Amino acid sequence: MDTPASGSSAHSLQFIQGTIRILAGGNVENNSDLILGGRYQIIEHIGSGGMANVFRARDLNLQRDVAIKILRENFIEDPSFQARFLQEARSAANLLHPNIVTIYDFGHDEHRYFIVMEYVDGTDLKSFIRESNRTQISKTLDLMIQICEGVGYAHRAGLVHCDLKPQNILVSPDGRAKVTDFGISLALAAINPEERTDVVWGSPKYFAPEQAAGTAPSPSSDVYALGVILYEMLTGKLPFEGESAEGLAELHQTSPPPSPRCFNEQISPTLESILLKVLSKEPAARYRTADQLGRILKTLIDMDDKPNLQEPLPRLEPASYSTVSETPARGSFEFSQVDWIAVLLGLLAFLAIGGLLPLWLWVCLRYPSCPL
Repeated sequence: MDTPASGSSAHSLQFIQGTIRILAGGNVENNSDLILGGRYQIIEHIGSGGMANVFRARDLNLQRDVAIKILRENFIEDPSFQARFLQEARSAANLLHPNIVTIYDFGHDEHRYFIVMEYVDGTDLKSFIRESNRTQISKTLDLMIQICEGVGYAHRAGLVHCDLKPQNILVSPDGRAKVTDFGISLALAAINPEERTDVVWGSPKYFAPEQAAGTAPSPSSDVYALGVILYEMLTGKLPFEGESAEGLAELHQTSPPPSPRCFNEQISPTLESILLKVLSKEPAARYRTADQLGRILKTLIDMDDKPNLQEPLPRLEPASYSTVSETPARGSFEFSQVDWIAVLLGLLAFLAIGGLLPLWLWVCLRYPSCPL
């Protein structure tokens, strides 16, 4: 008879063997050995990250599909990675927004740490870009506005994502964009702007120049990453390519991006100016938050419903770090349109009050106690 310890070890071994089969491409819809935390039945492997594998699973209690991120085994004994993994759950658990993947649960089973998330039946943005080569401008702006709304919500909550890239953005079949993987997000209150570190967060192809230099990221660092993603969506290419992380870091810090119109002539001069502003080397030269970028893109759409937006936006390019560029409302207020009914009612009210005043004086003067 197995002792409790040996039974637990046997179950752990069965789980590991089962997950290996899943990683190799197997599907175990009815395998009762692959149940995590006594509740979540692992079904299939759907993705991998730098520190975790992601599986589709079945919540046996609520009878719904979920996504589970399981920390890689080589990080299990590392307290710093465990803390970072827990930070992901805590950071994202309070971010309830339609453009952010919802966190349901966090726990550990045996030596496995995991996060249970909303399952999005779709694809990641990177695959979406590859399949379409370059996305239509109207579709691109729609998706980017949704992404900005999700990231902007996190910025208002005091969080910087720090690792925005197409692989961390999911697109559902109905066109809904959802941001995920706030695993290395930082609380703004804990960031010292003068602090420098040897640890560089983010992905070299998408991180901002200040991240490449090792300085603390800010919301404008996320805006830069959104600019790289937008550039890739519009052109099918990255603004900077390099053979090493060090080479990419140098390009982000020193080289201007190629004109996106060289790769896609349908990009208007106005849209190009927005994109190049977002990719500015200095954080102060960009839009401060994702909310601001989203409002600018909405303004662009409002100015012209056509995919090919060729007319320049008034007052768009002079936008500064401290203010959001907004276009003035079309037309002006017509003062000639007077509401005569309101004028007539006001005149009647004036006459009514003015008529009561002499009557009050006459009544008051008839009595000796009148103060007048």
